[in-house]
Amino acid sequence: MKAILLGGGVSLVLSLVLTPLLARFFVRKGLGQPIHVDLPEEHQVKQGTPTMGGTAVIAAATIGYLVAHLVVGALPSASGLLGLFLLVGLGAVGFLDDYVKITRERNLGLRGRTKIVGQVVIGVVFAVLAINLQNEHGLTPASTFLSFVRDLPAVQLGAVVFVLWALFMVSATSNGVNLVDGLDGLAAGTCTMVFAGYTIVCVWQFNQSCAAAALPGCYQARDPYDLAVLAFSLAAACGGFLWWNCNPARIFIGDTGALGLGGVIAGLAIMTRTELLLVVIGGLYVAGNASVIIQRGYFKLTRRLTGTPRRLFRSSPIQFHYQHKGWPEIMIVIRFWIIAGILVAAGLGIFYAEWLTHN
Repeated sequence: MKAILLGGGVSLVLSLVLTPLLARFFVRKGLGQPIHVDLPEEHQVKQGTPTMGGTAVIAAATIGYLVAHLVVGALPSASGLLGLFLLVGLGAVGFLDDYVKITRERNLGLRGRTKIVGQVVIGVVFAVLAINLQNEHGLTPASTFLSFVRDLPAVQLGAVVFVLWALFMVSATSNGVNLVDGLDGLAAGTCTMVFAGYTIVCVWQFNQSCAAAALPGCYQARDPYDLAVLAFSLAAACGGFLWWNCNPARIFIGDTGALGLGGVIAGLAIMTRTELLLVVIGGLYVAGNASVIIQRGYFKLTRRLTGTPRRLFRSSPIQFHYQHKGWPEIMIVIRFWIIAGILVAAGLGIFYAEWLTHN
């Protein structure tokens, strides 16, 4: 547990210290967030608030993870480095997106194709490496079997389909976190819970690892302890950032943080063999994606059938629907935090209940 606690402690302190320094630096450079005119009036007062705060989260978590290994004298695992690759790689795509928004005053940031290309390249590289980097026991960070709480032996995807599936998961989760972002503290708070949940999953898998003893219900995840160090470092970094990001936010996490954090959440699900369980643990991100898809689909369908396009929600993603209904921002955030916490707890309950069936 030493490395886990050390990684989390260093990440928390660094995030608490770096975030306000970064906010002041961005203010001096005039790197403030442009606000879309279609957003509720409450958002217009946030014009110019520094963004790209995800830089502090990514830096704090990465340094905390590496310092933990340096202190305990252990090398990072392939799984941990692949998680960092998703975090930093997709964070870099988000950083470019944020930078374009600010410097060119384009609220939409990078063009859709450019962002998709970046996500595809990073997702494909991750997936290919994840099923090819073997340890001395022949285990790879990921498996070509579809997984729920562990691999499902009856559903083998094959290498090509797995790469496509992993790419979908990485893109969907990174975009899901990005869509849920937009209210002060919403993305950072929910990510803190999700990473804390995956820390518990990884610690449990380490304690019940088949590498230690091939007992009933043991887990085949390759590097669960190292993934716990990474997950807890991320949870602590998000928690430290939340101190400055809660309403009224002094800095926004931006696409830099949302894309990077969402990508590594998908990576944790893939490498812990809990891919379908992510639908529960990250259910709020699923709802964010679904609300946008349903809104667009309903808009196009009503336009085709009646000639008059209509919207099912007052606005999407879903959090803005409630803001247009007059809910105070802080009320929406807290209620979404509660929902996220319930979903994480439900996911952990399902994970543990499945283990009990083997014992």
